[in-house]
Amino acid sequence: MGGAGGPASRLSGVALRAAFLSWLAGERRAAAKTTETYGGDLAEFLGFLTNHLGHEPTGADLAGLALADLRAYLAAIAANAGNATRAKKLSAIRSFYRFLRLRHGIANEAPGLIVTPRARRPLPRALTAPDARAVVDAIGDDAATLAIAARDSALMALLYGAGLRINEALSLDIADLPPEGAALIVCGKGGKQRVIPLLPIIRTALTDWLRHHPAAPDSPLFIGARGARLNAGVVQKRLRDFRRANGLPEHATPHALRHSFATHLLAGGADLRSIQELLGHASLSTTQRYTDVDTAQLLAVWQSAHPRAGAR
Repeated sequence: MGGAGGPASRLSGVALRAAFLSWLAGERRAAAKTTETYGGDLAEFLGFLTNHLGHEPTGADLAGLALADLRAYLAAIAANAGNATRAKKLSAIRSFYRFLRLRHGIANEAPGLIVTPRARRPLPRALTAPDARAVVDAIGDDAATLAIAARDSALMALLYGAGLRINEALSLDIADLPPEGAALIVCGKGGKQRVIPLLPIIRTALTDWLRHHPAAPDSPLFIGARGARLNAGVVQKRLRDFRRANGLPEHATPHALRHSFATHLLAGGADLRSIQELLGHASLSTTQRYTDVDTAQLLAVWQSAHPRAGAR
């Protein structure tokens, strides 16, 4: 710790915050929104210290803060702030302390030593089973031609029924389709191959599409209006238009169908190892996120249906 005896040690935390924000906006040319956000985070921090210390903090107090004081602050805001928000606020505090050391000789190692809260990866957002089926069954209803309707239905059936990533599905050629009774071999991330059984409903949808497919067996399985390999952006727009016209949630995307595949398998009793293999995840921990989704959905059902869910 340092700077406790210099002139800046007698300045109030509020004055030092104002000097920091002026420096941030002037010399550092930070965006107005950034300056505003940092200012709000630091005002909250200094307000906590006023209650925590029993008086408005000074430069000397800021120099003397211990790890325990910073942990107390992060704990105090935890009820209303997730890990990502707490990490952002800690970043503002660290920037403030760097300014204090460089411009006012107020040094404190504690902000750099405290462990940054790790933001949890967001849970995969799956569709309900009826919504996922609606996408597969009705995506072609407003298509311009029967061929496009068959193509889009086959693609959505493959995403939801086999859990493919959109780029994996669009990378398939007609020659990649397995004979009746055999499984599909997909080349995923890092060139890793995985084997995926094809449900009869998927095969039927693909057969319907191939009746309209004009190209040779070595051509792309899914093609656009001009005969080239179908672009992912076209698929995303088709699904975006469909979900808005049919009242589906905004997270109804091609990738949400893959999430739905895994979530609905888990809900149906499939084991995590099998789901990991079908999705092509390198790590089981990635697949385990779907157990959180299933638990969250059960909790949502309980909260909406149980007569005591609103009781405190």
